Amino acid sequence: MKRMVSIIAFALAALLPIQATAGSSAAGNPVLPAEQVAAFANRVQQDLASRGANVAIVSRVGRDPSVLPDGINYTHVAFWVYSRITQADGSTGMGYRVYNLYQTEGDLTRSDLVQDTPADFFAGAHSLDAGVIIPDPRLQRKLLGVIASPTYAALHNPSYSVLANPSSGQFQNCTEHTLDVLMAALYDTSDRTQIKANIAAYFTPQTVRLNGLQRAFAPAASQALTTADHGSEVRTATFGSIARFMQSNDLADEVYRVMPDRLQRF
Repeated sequence: MKRMVSIIAFALAALLPIQATAGSSAAGNPVLPAEQVAAFANRVQQDLASRGANVAIVSRVGRDPSVLPDGINYTHVAFWVYSRITQADGSTGMGYRVYNLYQTEGDLTRSDLVQDTPADFFAGAHSLDAGVIIPDPRLQRKLLGVIASPTYAALHNPSYSVLANPSSGQFQNCTEHTLDVLMAALYDTSDRTQIKANIAAYFTPQTVRLNGLQRAFAPAASQALTTADHGSEVRTATFGSIARFMQSNDLADEVYRVMPDRLQRF
């Protein structure tokens, strides 16, 4: 039985994102050469700028896709906001600032809101593959208003779960915080109860298929894998479920995938 627990815990640990510390998106040793990461990050932000995106929802692959549950292709999601950037030498220019929710160093059950750069965002990525949603111009303006307001931070719940239920306020992950901010912008509200009611009514999360043993032993892999906020099914927000919601409600100008050698529409 002890061996079975360890095997299940090891498999479930693959769901955990690579831990991020305040100021950096990568923990441990980088997977890819820094030069490749920087070049890819520049490719993504240059592509966004060429499309006139003031705010976009961008995702990355932080784990080997072969170990991720069916229907989950990306492990981290954040807002990219076109901003005036101050360089180390004091010069300024325009570029993208990334608004993330990251797990806290030393305690994977807690999270912080962190701003970093496109290169930081892709540091530690398993592969250079980005999912991108560009909201329609009206929604971009509304999102920028929320991100620049106290509502953005007020919607952060530091109690972290990889498998957080987006209809519940008990836990939160990066994708759920992105969804909460999106709903705040869509419905012009900062009321958490109303936001969660709207998510429950109009948003279809991704079902994550875990059997009884996997659910029972998930905390053995990490307390950040709790499913205490779920009923009989485990359902969580993902890049794909947000993309489907936005496409079905005509809220996205473009949804596509960026790879080093090509772009691909979803």
